[in-house]
Amino acid sequence: MSSLSNAASVLRLFSPERTELSVTEVARLLAMPKSSVSRLLKAMLGESLLASVEGTPRYRIGHLFFEVARMYDRSSTLMDVTNTALGSLCAETRHGGYISILDGADVLPLRVFFGTETLRVVTPLGKRMPAYSTSTGRNLLARLSDSAVRGLHRKPLVPPSASAPRDVDDLLHRLEQIRRGGWCEAIDEGVPGVGSVATSVADPANTETLAFCLSFPAQLVPELERRRLAVTLTDTARRIAARFNDPFWTNMPQMAAA
Repeated sequence: MSSLSNAASVLRLFSPERTELSVTEVARLLAMPKSSVSRLLKAMLGESLLASVEGTPRYRIGHLFFEVARMYDRSSTLMDVTNTALGSLCAETRHGGYISILDGADVLPLRVFFGTETLRVVTPLGKRMPAYSTSTGRNLLARLSDSAVRGLHRKPLVPPSASAPRDVDDLLHRLEQIRRGGWCEAIDEGVPGVGSVATSVADPANTETLAFCLSFPAQLVPELERRRLAVTLTDTARRIAARFNDPFWTNMPQMAAA
């Protein structure tokens, strides 16, 4: 494994629940020698990929990571357009929403909108989840070839719930449905009691692809209402796709209103 790959592996260990790491913890989590980890973390510290936690032998994400994230936000027209569109949908429906990207086999939320319903659904920003068990993740996976999807899931799937895909063949079947309709839902899958309806858009010029969803307490939104949300989301995706010449939507049949 290259130094760049090792550094990326270290960065992926951080999460909202794990904001600091020591050499010992990284060595254990990545099954690497402590001496190699120590050298790697010091090198990442020198490049501002990591920062020292004052008064401790621990590390946290460095400021360069956040600078790059801010630059991504400023340079992404697709993100700006999707952000504005989803913000309007969330205000209209009162549901929460997320804009996410695919990172390997994981889905990573970059933007979050909080719903105004009494019972709110909130997944922490930046929390990674297996893409196959989320609506946004499956929409992003659907843009890959079947062979690429299999390559990302060489180990057997471990479904987080009974409603999640059981295996790769089940996943591929669901992805084919997305390719035909442009959207999918996930009800009580990755997060217990949570439902979501999602779609995706892309800017081929920048090789940028985003998924966006509306999220809600699963027991409060019946199937007919979820269908209406899907129509609204796919209509929004079509408008964005037309602006960016996203070929995924070129021959997609129009979804009938619920």
